[in-house]
Amino acid sequence: MTDKKKLSKDTEKGLEKSETSQKEKIKELTETLQRLQAEFENYKKRVDKEKAEFVKYSKHELIAKLLPILDSFKLAIKNGKNNPDFFKGIELIFSQFYSALEAEGLRPIEALGKKFDPYKHEVLMQETSDKEEDIVLEELQKGYMLNDKVLRHSKVKVSKKKEEKKK
Repeated sequence: MTDKKKLSKDTEKGLEKSETSQKEKIKELTETLQRLQAEFENYKKRVDKEKAEFVKYSKHELIAKLLPILDSFKLAIKNGKNNPDFFKGIELIFSQFYSALEAEGLRPIEALGKKFDPYKHEVLMQETSDKEEDIVLEELQKGYMLNDKVLRHSKVKVSKKKEEKKK
């Protein structure tokens, strides 16, 4: 009978070790599962953010192609002021077109009188002036932002300090 008792104690110890081993394995697998779930949630959030960004900027190319039309409308308005009916029609079309672009996130870049910003302005000319250096004196072509990205830089003329003559 001692063999049976010894055998049952050995079996009990083996079962306890097996149970402990299984508990550790369960704990390890549970931690792995939790980590994978967290990674998957982060992945979903990242994909959703990328998708939203893609949608936000997908119209970028189209609106960039429409900007020359916008420029032509402005020029027609400027030159058509002598013919009131023509001018009113063009002005109405321009207003509708511009409103549609604004609804898509288009905003003009304010340049005139502002400090030169290389992220928003492109210098085409410099002129000596009494004004502070790098102030936009003239906007040669309007620049635009689409949402929070520059779509087209403003082409500008900036001030340059007068050189003081040495005596």
